[in-house]
Amino acid sequence: MLINRRQFLYATGLLTLAPSISLAQIKDTYYEVLLRHTRWAETQYDTTAGRYRRTDFGFAVVLGNAVLLTRGTYDATLAGIEKDVLREHTLATIRHFAASNVLAGGTEWGKTLFWDTTFQSYFVLAARLLWQDLDGTTRAHVEAIARGQADYTTSLGTGNDPRSGSWTPNGLTGGYRGDTKLEEMGVYAQALAPGLAWHGDGPGWREAFGRWSRNEAGLPAADLANPSTVDGLPISANTATNLHGTFIVENHGSFGPHYQEELWRTSGRNAVHFLLAGLPLPEVLTKQPNGELLWRTILATMSDAGEPLMPMVDDREHLYGRDVIPLAFRSTVLNDPMAARAEAALASRLLAYQAHPPVHRLAKFSGEAKYEPEARAELAISYLLHELRPPASPVSEQEFFTRAAITIDHGAEPGLLTHQSPAAWAGTVTKPGFTKFAWQPAHDDWLFKISGITPMLLPPAAVVERNTVTHQKVRDGFDATASLLRFADGFAGTATLPTGTIVCALPRPGRVDVHNLAMAGMPGLTGSRTYTGAAGRVTVQARQGFRVDELTFPAVLARHVRMIGVQPHPTYGYSLFDFDLGRGKPTTASSFDPGYEPTKATDGDPATRWAVARAERGRADSWIAVDLGTTTTVQRVRLSWETAAAVAYRIETSADGAVWTTVAEYPRPDLSTPGWLDVDGRAGFVAQSGEQITVQGDTITLPAGIVEGYVRTDLPSVAAQPPPQCPPGVRASTADGFLTLFNVSNADVTGTVRLRGTRLYCGTQVTTATGTDYALDLPAATARVEAPWFTARGIPPGITAVVHDGQRVTFRGGPSRFTLTHRDGFTLPVVLGHADRTVTIPQAKAFPFDDLALGRVTFPNSVLPPGTSDPAAAVDGERHTAWTPGRDGRMVVDLGSPRAIGEVSLKWTDGPVPPHTVEFSQDGRTYGSATVARYVAVATGWRPGHASLRSLSVNEEPGLGPK
Repeated sequence: MLINRRQFLYATGLLTLAPSISLAQIKDTYYEVLLRHTRWAETQYDTTAGRYRRTDFGFAVVLGNAVLLTRGTYDATLAGIEKDVLREHTLATIRHFAASNVLAGGTEWGKTLFWDTTFQSYFVLAARLLWQDLDGTTRAHVEAIARGQADYTTSLGTGNDPRSGSWTPNGLTGGYRGDTKLEEMGVYAQALAPGLAWHGDGPGWREAFGRWSRNEAGLPAADLANPSTVDGLPISANTATNLHGTFIVENHGSFGPHYQEELWRTSGRNAVHFLLAGLPLPEVLTKQPNGELLWRTILATMSDAGEPLMPMVDDREHLYGRDVIPLAFRSTVLNDPMAARAEAALASRLLAYQAHPPVHRLAKFSGEAKYEPEARAELAISYLLHELRPPASPVSEQEFFTRAAITIDHGAEPGLLTHQSPAAWAGTVTKPGFTKFAWQPAHDDWLFKISGITPMLLPPAAVVERNTVTHQKVRDGFDATASLLRFADGFAGTATLPTGTIVCALPRPGRVDVHNLAMAGMPGLTGSRTYTGAAGRVTVQARQGFRVDELTFPAVLARHVRMIGVQPHPTYGYSLFDFDLGRGKPTTASSFDPGYEPTKATDGDPATRWAVARAERGRADSWIAVDLGTTTTVQRVRLSWETAAAVAYRIETSADGAVWTTVAEYPRPDLSTPGWLDVDGRAGFVAQSGEQITVQGDTITLPAGIVEGYVRTDLPSVAAQPPPQCPPGVRASTADGFLTLFNVSNADVTGTVRLRGTRLYCGTQVTTATGTDYALDLPAATARVEAPWFTARGIPPGITAVVHDGQRVTFRGGPSRFTLTHRDGFTLPVVLGHADRTVTIPQAKAFPFDDLALGRVTFPNSVLPPGTSDPAAAVDGERHTAWTPGRDGRMVVDLGSPRAIGEVSLKWTDGPVPPHTVEFSQDGRTYGSATVARYVAVATGWRPGHASLRSLSVNEEPGLGPK
């Protein structure tokens, strides 16, 4: 295996910091990765046929080949093939598949929108790069493909492609349940781009391309509020909608950030054709309606590797080779410094990723076989984009995650409550089949397993009821989320803090799985993970291949030994390659699959195995037993499992094969420790329960009750602090000074929470000798987070403190003297007499604000109409910003959900106030007067010289808000 100097330094431990890469190195890295990937690409070459294979579109490797043949400094040692031979293979393949395409008169492939047109785009681009080397007939075929596909796609209008089976964009409406319009509409657009770029505007081509492209990220509430034109057509004419009325993208029946990137993946494929043809880009590629709102949701799930985290889809995880192109497009064509940071992070990891077995591949951890040639093609396009457009200068990683920080509740049906903080990502997932409390400290793409159906912390059962709170800094003074989830048999609570810390109230033990790989050059993936707790330290080595369990136990006399299952593999049940104790001995089992008899586990052949019958795969107590022939001393058993490895089992012995005694159990914890656990120096857990935290292999089990997860902190000190004392049905945490409260009961709770220290929270508290007694009023099945607005140092017991907000607190119960310190560092000496005293910190803000509009999404967003500034300035809580409407400008604020509307207040800058009206809507489509609305619109008759709107405030009608 060939590795470069940087990889060697990582592998030898001489370089252990997170990988980094300069702007100038990105293009060179892509070229080197393509060279190394050529070794895999050549496995697709069919020597008998004299061309690359059709299977899984293997012939799409020609685009990467074309880049290597026409650019850069070719290195045959890295590529594993001489340049002339690669050229011969490539040209022969282009000749064959150009002729065999349906649009050129062939029968082998092509024309079908899903997914032939994706590979046609790569194929046409490869041919154009090698145009001078192609014969006239092949050129004519390539031209026929581009023209014919544009004609065919246009002829479909807004209907389905009859050749593509069930794949559909659902016309121009979108919102097709179980899938997303974004990718499907993108496919229609990319089917037209090669024809437009290389052959001009055929009949209806450009109109169809624009129509599909403009609607990809469509959402009526946003589109109808936007009179801007793109390619001469108003955005308000768009008709498409997302499921759930948000910018979350759903695919494969769940939230898939990989598919949210499709907007720029297809844009990258399309743009490179126009750029190489020397043509200006269609405006829609640089001014995609709602593109920036969609990008915001990507940033809300971004990892440190430039790869979005995938909490609800696991068949698209760690697709490093494919997820380069959306970032490259945004960095180069859109000149986005945030995308440039993400791209640099991903590019810096590509060589390490590629060197990991199976070596040279770019889509090795998940996905379909066609993703490998696709990843090669899209890496080649990313190289070309960097060649054709200078990239943006990336922001620092710290600035990236500071700017990306946000809390979003996407709603009960999407089932995602998410928090991106500067220190970590976390999300409470309640979508059926995906239930979990996912957490990724330090945004580490390879620390905890959180994708797809992988369980984490929460029970994987269905959520019956979901109550959530989303705290936002602009409105509440801090970012946080809290949720209280009802299951059929109990409750669970989750909370996220601005520090990256998480808090959960677990109804039963929670599970966390840890990535443990040896991937030289990737931070944390050194081939082992070290766990430290009060009971000691253990290092768990990465498992290589199939699992082998070696169990020892006190010696016993027995003739019969068996493995009896307790918990099977969730899909495949139980299957053993080797039950070493019984080699050559009579072997029986509870069941077996034909060809996988029990004797296959004791025949000494490592390639044969026993497997339970297919009908028995879900049975927990399947067994396999050996007869040793005579009474024998037994003190060790070694089991070699296939993929169908038992999650839990017992080893039992017997003298007669009828009465059995347990002598060993699996799993046995590698570490069992009370109170706290450090995970490889990267994260840690603190549990209030008296039960143990256990580590078994790469799985952590945390006890029921309050569990806190920290990115980095002094875990022993935190664990030594006494937990809050709560009324029955209430769980509480003071992690990082924030008071997190969960009512895990069906009844409203009033009472007192006893806290240590002198932090003061919104509400009423009375000081004690050791802290405060906080007056609690918490509705049934709810949760919330309170910020520590003040600390009272030197305050005696018996003082009542009523914190009104983040600026003002009233004390009573003096006389006394003490020092009051605000959370933001403002300090004030307090002299309290017998009378009440209200103290105000003038420099502080009076959080939380009741304004429903603060920090909400506003429209129009992207693209802004001429003369109009961003309407978000009217709801950002800043006094020095304002929205300039532009001529007859109109703005809409999305309150996130229907709310009972009380007072709406508008504050303008100096100057004549323009004529204006305020309207309301439930659906973002129809506006008028209303008492309950989700959308609030301000329509103006603004002209130059009129005032701008400094703030739009919306207050809820008391007593009419959502319960």
